[in-house]
Amino acid sequence: MSGHSKWATIKHKKGAADKARGKLFAKLARQIEVAAKSGGEIDSNPTLRTAVQKAKAERMTNDAIDRAVKRGTGEGGDGVNYETIMYEGYAPGGVALMIDVLTDNRNRISAEVRQIFTKLGGSLAEPGAVGWQFARKGQIITVEGIEEDDVMMAALEAGADDVCVEGGGWRVTTDPSIVYEVKQALDEAGIETISVGSPLVSENLVPVTDLADAKAILRIMEALEDNDDVQDVFSNFDISEELMEEAMS
Repeated sequence: MSGHSKWATIKHKKGAADKARGKLFAKLARQIEVAAKSGGEIDSNPTLRTAVQKAKAERMTNDAIDRAVKRGTGEGGDGVNYETIMYEGYAPGGVALMIDVLTDNRNRISAEVRQIFTKLGGSLAEPGAVGWQFARKGQIITVEGIEEDDVMMAALEAGADDVCVEGGGWRVTTDPSIVYEVKQALDEAGIETISVGSPLVSENLVPVTDLADAKAILRIMEALEDNDDVQDVFSNFDISEELMEEAMS
């Protein structure tokens, strides 16, 4: 099992602690705020529409979403100017990482990302060194125990490109522009999901068979995602279910 979809499953199995949910909502609010700077109307701002859909999929409240939109449009007081940066790097075993950042202090986050890599055995790469391997795709992961026919019928009728096994559940792949419409179709069909988004996905998967490497990869990804400025981390690792369970223990 590989990359972003496997990482989403790992985080789901670890559970959604209140602290982790609070950190997630803060990151979602920042994404909405930045998107709203180009206009606060969802119908005319596709970036804002996607950010709001993502927040609602994570059960962020309408009040919190509205406050973030107002900050972005200047109605909620002085907003913060955020900069988008994509860092690239390597984890042990030659695994590629893409780190999506929204920050108000480039120097601070650059130092913090570099420190994480240095401390945990990875390395930063030059821009473009690994990014060529990745492309953005809509991706939905279902819970385990759903019948294949049920998922395929709902997903493909809604415009999904593919449905394949992901652990005990299913990974639905779509064009990024319709991922939340497909998620809604699955909801209406009574199919529970554990993650939805438009991650950077690589077709060049790196097999990881060493336990120490697997543990190191997870430590780096967790440390990066724990940073308030890091919005998401994408990777191309391919780790078996057995090794993943051992690495998480």
